[in-house]
Amino acid sequence: MGYYLVTGATGVLGKEFCRGLLARGKKELFLTGRSAEKLSALADELSAIGEDVRIVTFSCSLSEPEEIGSMFRFADGKGISFSGYIAVAGVDTQKAFEKYDEKKIVGQIRVNDEGNLLCFRAALERRDAGVFDVLCVASMCGTVPIPYFALYSASKAFLISFYSAVRKELSSARVSVLVPGSIPTRPDVVADIEKQGITAKLSAKSPAFVVRKGLDGLEKNKRIVVPGLWNRFNYVMEKIVPTAILLSFTSGHWKKKEKDAF
Repeated sequence: MGYYLVTGATGVLGKEFCRGLLARGKKELFLTGRSAEKLSALADELSAIGEDVRIVTFSCSLSEPEEIGSMFRFADGKGISFSGYIAVAGVDTQKAFEKYDEKKIVGQIRVNDEGNLLCFRAALERRDAGVFDVLCVASMCGTVPIPYFALYSASKAFLISFYSAVRKELSSARVSVLVPGSIPTRPDVVADIEKQGITAKLSAKSPAFVVRKGLDGLEKNKRIVVPGLWNRFNYVMEKIVPTAILLSFTSGHWKKKEKDAF
């Protein structure tokens, strides 16, 4: 059995995915994130779960293709193959597009889309024999266009479209896209949920719940996994309500706040 590659592993959701994979018998994890120190601490925590747990880490920014290349050359040097890819890493800059500079535009697209796909392709090229598992974390924000959150929304819509299509190309893979609503992870996200009122609170699900539903959906090879009854209701309604109405609602909702990527 090969390793499961988890990007964004040191974030709240990434850590929860690591624990969830181990709980389901996936004992070999290859973890990446921007901080070598945080990765080391996480590896120590996870390794303590059992003697048969094997953790490999490599600090890497998904906005830098050269660093991604170095990571997979490192994996090759250790003879590592992969049984799965869990794409968690993402950048959630939120503001009107005219306020972006070139660096912010390129950085967000590289992390959310380009870096994601480069990791996916490299892991796929090094896949172990047997079924290859792919779970990409997208967002409910990617199911409709969102003014004042346009770049993030579009970057997540790209992932939903791409992985929905590529799953038809890969007969020996299970490919699922996780489409969560709000997830109370960082303090700024918790504060945003409080400010947004009842709809955000209905949408919000804990990291543990989102991970459990995501991994359940992957095991069933579901194309789209939407955790939570309220989110599933919205997902259906978005296909019925005219886009002009959705744009008016999301515009009024999202223009009230602004946030740069952390």
